[in-house]
Order: sequence, then C-alpha cells, then structure tokens
Amino acid sequence: MESVRRNAEALVEKTMKGNDASHDAAHVWRVRDLALSLAQEEGLSSDPHSMQIVELAALLHDIADYKYLRDPSEEKIVENFLDQEGVEEDKKFKILKIIRGMGFKEEVTGNGSGDWFPEFGVVQDADRLDAIGAIGIARCFTFGGSKKRLLHDPAILPRSDLSKEQYMNKEEQTTINHFHEKLLKLKDMMKTKAGKRRAERRHKFMEEFVKEFYDEWNGLN
Repeated sequence: MESVRRNAEALVEKTMKGNDASHDAAHVWRVRDLALSLAQEEGLSSDPHSMQIVELAALLHDIADYKYLRDPSEEKIVENFLDQEGVEEDKKFKILKIIRGMGFKEEVTGNGSGDWFPEFGVVQDADRLDAIGAIGIARCFTFGGSKKRLLHDPAILPRSDLSKEQYMNKEEQTTINHFHEKLLKLKDMMKTKAGKRRAERRHKFMEEFVKEFYDEWNGLN
C-alpha cells in the first residue's frame, strides 16, 4: 500500500499542477487528512482494507474533475492508475464508486446516493467539509476569481430547484450566489455523524460571513 500511496500522491501533483488554488494538491491533502480522521471517528480504523479505500479515494477524487478536464481521455486516468498499481477488484470498485458518485452535482436535485457505504460517506463528507467554513470561503472566491466572475450583482439572483445540467453551467452566476446554490446546503447533506458534527461550526462561520458581506455591500457596516 505504501508504494501505491506514494504513486497516487505523485499522480495528484502531476495532474493537478496547473489548477487554481481552489482545486490544487493542497485541497487533496486536506481532504485525505479529514477523511482518515472521520474514518477513525466512524470506527473504520480497525479495518486496514477500509482505510486504504478511504485514503486512495480521497487522494484521487479530483483528478478527473469535470471543471478542469482538458481532454475526454482524462476521465480514465484514475481507473488506469488503479489497474497499473494492481489494486484488487473489490477495492477498485469501491474507490471508483466513491469518486464517481460523491460530487454535489450528483445530489443537486435532492436525489442522492441512498445506498452509500461507510467509506463513501467519510470521503464525501471530508470533501464537503473542505468546501465550507473559512477554507471553503477562500476556495470559493479563488475559483470565482479564476473564472473572472463578479463577486455579487443584486440583479442576478441565486438559482433554485437546479437540475444537474443547470448546476454545471455557471456562466451567468456570481461568486456569492454559490453560497446559496451549494455551500450553505452542505451541512444538511453530511452523511456521517462525525461529518455532521464538524460541519456545524464551519456552517455557522459561513453564515456570519455571508451576512457581513451583504451588510458591507449595502454600506450598513
């Protein structure tokens, strides 16, 4: 496992090198650490098999992110890597199921994965924890800046009842609206008890930030 982990880390460094800081290697390291920590709290640490699935899924989860794909062939990078590393079929199946099903776009309509398993829950929750709180705020504005989005435009309202396709098409959106369309919803979408507990503080911090943002925008503070 040690060599597979090192090779996965090297793959992350290589494939995500050109990404902006909202989805860079540092994001992956944070998600990996959070996922392993949540897995311990959820009682998975007694099973090395489960912990390996959690770590590899966390490390590889953003390599074929649709927001950064330059070539359709990149969608196969993770699967090819797992094959090359000789990862057992049952582990590979779970790792790919986590990566392919954990994105917010898969649950944006409220029809999330009802058949999730513990490793799925901790990796998805870890990724969502890194999307909220102080780090989440920093990442949100970093990504918006990289796309040259407006901070805010009172005339552009947050979209509600989004379809998967609408969510993926953010051309007409502002950065602050992303809080309403996604980030402020994540606390109630956490799957594990450990994830739910940690999300509370980060969510509260974000709510306070959004209120302060609007007050300052409107000249109230």
